[in-house]
Amino acid sequence: MTKETISRYLENGCKGHKNVVSSRELERALGISGNELRRHINRLRRGTVPIAADQRGYYYAETAAEVYATIRSLEKMRSGLDAAISGLERALEKFGE
Repeated sequence: MTKETISRYLENGCKGHKNVVSSRELERALGISGNELRRHINRLRRGTVPIAADQRGYYYAETAAEVYATIRSLEKMRSGLDAAISGLERALEKFGE
């Protein structure tokens, strides 16, 4: 399974928010694991393919608004990860190393 296959699948069958498809459905249809799907989606996005997502799943963005919504969601995730990292770094002080 290549990332291009995933891109074509989404562009041809899941275009726009109205055609969102769950991760589980994509995994089953494409015969890949959730981790592999997320890795490919990440690489496609880095390569400027407008794959959007919400709580229900993934879709090929049709509008800038759909891309912006996904960017905001990713920024919230990043903020949560940054907070977790900060907490763990402060926890290191308890180890005295």
